[in-house]
Amino acid sequence: MKILMPHSRRRRLAARYLVYQGWAFALPGLLIIIAITIFPILYSIYISFNHVALTTNGFQLFWVGLHNYRIVLSNSLFRYSLVFTVIYTIVTVMVELVLGMGVALVLNAITTGRGFMLALLLLPWSLITVISAEVWSYIYNGVYGVLNALLIGIGLLHHPVTWLGTPVLAIASMMVADIWKTTPFVAIILLAGLQMIPDELYEAASIDGASPGYIFWKITVPLLRPTIALSVLFRVLQAFGVFDLPFVLTGGGPGHATESLAMLGYQVMFQDLNMGRGAAIAASTTLIVLLASLFVLRVFRAQVEEEAS
Repeated sequence: MKILMPHSRRRRLAARYLVYQGWAFALPGLLIIIAITIFPILYSIYISFNHVALTTNGFQLFWVGLHNYRIVLSNSLFRYSLVFTVIYTIVTVMVELVLGMGVALVLNAITTGRGFMLALLLLPWSLITVISAEVWSYIYNGVYGVLNALLIGIGLLHHPVTWLGTPVLAIASMMVADIWKTTPFVAIILLAGLQMIPDELYEAASIDGASPGYIFWKITVPLLRPTIALSVLFRVLQAFGVFDLPFVLTGGGPGHATESLAMLGYQVMFQDLNMGRGAAIAASTTLIVLLASLFVLRVFRAQVEEEAS
């Protein structure tokens, strides 16, 4: 006599089978992620608590605890690189957010030629940062640079300026190059958010006599806050880990004026061959970025919840 399994039990077994099947399909990808991402991060954190002695047969680890972190945090160059990276991140992200919002609003308002404009907008973002930095180095060159020739030609300058030769000008020039490249990225994210806002809300506000400024601050910005948070989060992660732009454009100079935390970690680890302290710089930078990202998400979530209530 054949015994039939209850229907509810069959559904539970089928659901469990689907879960196991999903994990089986995802397992190869998870193992690759663990091998090339998670394990190196955890191992670098472990190295940061050790003194790494390079030998002819490889290297040896000697546990030193928090010694590397104490040395790094008390170093004046690390503190300067931290302040520079924070200021660089704040300024570039805020300017890119403002400019990106303006570009996104314009693109959202036009219908004819939007695809062509998007294609042009993606050109700076599609360039490899190393190539972009090389282009900007020619633009800023004090002898044959395009910027000096243009400004002298229109009468704003009377003699060439060495844009990358002084700390203030070098920092400002690097920020301009970064803003030029990454503003399109922010604009496209914000444009996607604007496209999701129903047109009926704007039509109702216009019928009620609301001004464009009122519509922007009371309708567009509140509904766009999750998208703004996403774009800010992405840009904070990218800007705080900036390496290739200053490495190619300024080499961290003049002096150490444009040396970011990523460049400092590279110099300590691969030029000074101090693996332990370099790993400590990398781990400290990761922790700071993580805390900054959590702060951004918490602020925007609190604002969204306040608007909802």
